[in-house]
Amino acid sequence: MKRLLLVLIVLMVLLSPIYSVSTSGFAITYGETTYNNPSYKSSVLNYFHSQTSKDVNTATYKVITASEVNQISKDITGRTYNSNQIFSCAMVDLSYSQGIKIVVDKSKITTVTSKMYANALKSTGIENGYVVVTAPITATGESALTGVLKSYEVAVGTPIPEEAKKAATEELYTETQIANQTGQNADKIADLFDKTKQEVQKQNLQDPTQIKAIVINIAGTLNINLTDQQAQNIANSLANSQKAQSSLSDFKNQLQSATQQASQSQGIIEQIMNYFQSFVDYFSGLIGV
Repeated sequence: MKRLLLVLIVLMVLLSPIYSVSTSGFAITYGETTYNNPSYKSSVLNYFHSQTSKDVNTATYKVITASEVNQISKDITGRTYNSNQIFSCAMVDLSYSQGIKIVVDKSKITTVTSKMYANALKSTGIENGYVVVTAPITATGESALTGVLKSYEVAVGTPIPEEAKKAATEELYTETQIANQTGQNADKIADLFDKTKQEVQKQNLQDPTQIKAIVINIAGTLNINLTDQQAQNIANSLANSQKAQSSLSDFKNQLQSATQQASQSQGIIEQIMNYFQSFVDYFSGLIGV
């Protein structure tokens, strides 16, 4: 019995530093309006908690301010926000090892879909991780991209080049505009962007004129009617995304390293917890006797 208790104590001591490591690659960003309102913050944390098995209180967090959102969005969307308009929040977990999974709280985020976020993230070299986006009140979700990107920066520990962040924001904004203007399903427009982007990357194109021809061709196969200006706007945004790729080498390398570390740490924790549970079950059996 004494030996069993000693083993349990040793396991608990060993678990302490490993739980500390497990927080690496796990980050949350709060819009400053949400963070400054206890009720809003609690609502958001409850939603994050419902979407993960991890303790959300252990996540590294960052508050996204209106000035940070405006720095990226003002030249793209023409919109500026004040400090009581930044509601959207995001959670990123790099231990997810099956590509990228994005959960959007549709009861709160009204415009941007998970596919749209995925497209924008791909433009910054991000194709893995578990992402959750929500807000305490209804919001379009466009400004949430700033929080999602910041969550990745916090989780990875490396900044995303401004050029790439602006290109991703422009792409997301163009997607939402095209969806609104054409009346098409948002995910169908996201498919148009994704398929075009794949072809652009395959051919390594940066010329908007060449990209526009691909946009028109793929739109035709998807039965999406675009005006000449709409096709040009899509081509311009994807050209900018492609041009930004050369600036992303360092971030991509750090992302890959952080993802591997987070996945390995999570795997170790699960193994130890399984062993720990077996000891607990055994100990409980002895007590029962």
